[in-house]
Amino acid sequence: MRLRPALLLTSILAAPVSSLAQPFQGFYVGGAAGTNVLGQESIHSSSALGLPSGRAEFSNGFAGLGSIGYGFGNGVRVEIEGSWRANALHALLRPGNPTAAGGRQVTTAVMANALFDLDIRSRWIFPYLGVGIGYAWTNWQHISAGAPGNLFTADSTAGAFAYQGMLGLSFPVPHVPGLSFTAEYRFFGVTGPLTMPSAYTSGGHLAEGNTDFWFNHNQSVLLGVRYAFGVTPPPLPAAPAAAAPEPAPAREFLVFFDWDKAGLTDRARQVIAAAAHAAAAAQLTRIDVNGYTDTSGSPQYDQALSLRRARAVAAQLIADGVSAREIAIKGYGQTHLLVPTGPGVREPQNRRVEIILH
Repeated sequence: MRLRPALLLTSILAAPVSSLAQPFQGFYVGGAAGTNVLGQESIHSSSALGLPSGRAEFSNGFAGLGSIGYGFGNGVRVEIEGSWRANALHALLRPGNPTAAGGRQVTTAVMANALFDLDIRSRWIFPYLGVGIGYAWTNWQHISAGAPGNLFTADSTAGAFAYQGMLGLSFPVPHVPGLSFTAEYRFFGVTGPLTMPSAYTSGGHLAEGNTDFWFNHNQSVLLGVRYAFGVTPPPLPAAPAAAAPEPAPAREFLVFFDWDKAGLTDRARQVIAAAAHAAAAAQLTRIDVNGYTDTSGSPQYDQALSLRRARAVAAQLIADGVSAREIAIKGYGQTHLLVPTGPGVREPQNRRVEIILH
C-alpha cells in the first residue's frame, strides 16, 4: 500500500477558511495499541537437531507502542518510537507432519520514523503516512513443539535491523487544541535470518543446535491518541465592518497569496492595477508596500518570504505606471497578523501585501 509523496503536496487555495491546523509545529507525544497479525515464518534447524525445515504458524496477538516527536509546521514530523508485539505459536508445519506447538514470540523495537500529515482542507480528519527504520529484539519464550519424549524447545533472543511503513488517520478533538485520536495500519518487518539456540529431545537423547527463521513480518491495526504541545485554538471569525454611508476613495489595498508562494494571481494583478489607478488620480508623497506571512514556517524563512511578496507587488505597480521613487518596500514576516493565530497555522488572510497610499 503505497502513495506517492507528490500527491500530498496539493496547493492550498487562498480562501479565508478557519481550520484546526493539524500540521503543527512543536513537540508531541503519542501512544497506540491494537491487533498484531504475524505471518508464517520459515524455519530451518541445524543437522544436529535432526529436524526438517518447515514453517511456524502463529495466532493473532497484540501490539502496543509509544512515541515522542517534533512537527515542523509544514506537515513533516520526525519521532522516536518504542514498540512491543506478542503472538502465540499455534503450530509447527513440517512436510507431512503438522505438529501442535506452544509458547510465544515477542518482538520489542526502537524505531526512528519520518511522517507527513496531509492537509485535505477538512477540520475533522487528517490522513498521514510514514516510514521507519530501527533495531528489534525477537524473543522466543518457552517455544515447544511435539510431545514429551519427542520434543523441540527454544527459549532465547536474537536481534536484527527492522523497518516499517504506516498509513493512518488523525481526528482532532474539538475544543481541546493539540489532542487527536488516531487509527493506523502498520507493516513491520525484521531482517533475517535470525538464529535461535534450540534443543530436541527424542527417546531420552538431548540434541542441541541452532534454528534459523525468516520472514518475521507483522501487520498491525492500531487505535491511539496523540497530544501536540503549544497548539492554540483557531481564531474566531472577524466581525464584519459596518459600511460607511459615503466611502472615501480607497487608500489601502490588500493583495493575498497562496501558501508558501510569492507569485501573483490574476486577482492579485487586478487589485494592484486598481491601486496604481488610485495613485495616478491622487497627489501622493509615498506608497508603502508591506509584505506579511502566516505562522506556518520558521520566522527566518517567513521574513524572507514576506519581502519577496512585497517586491513582486512593487514590480507590478511599476509595470502599471507608478514611479519607483514613490514606493517604499518592507517585509514584516509573521508580525502584525491580520487574523491572530498561534504558531504553525496556515491562515490565508495573513498571507498578504498591504499597499498604502499617502
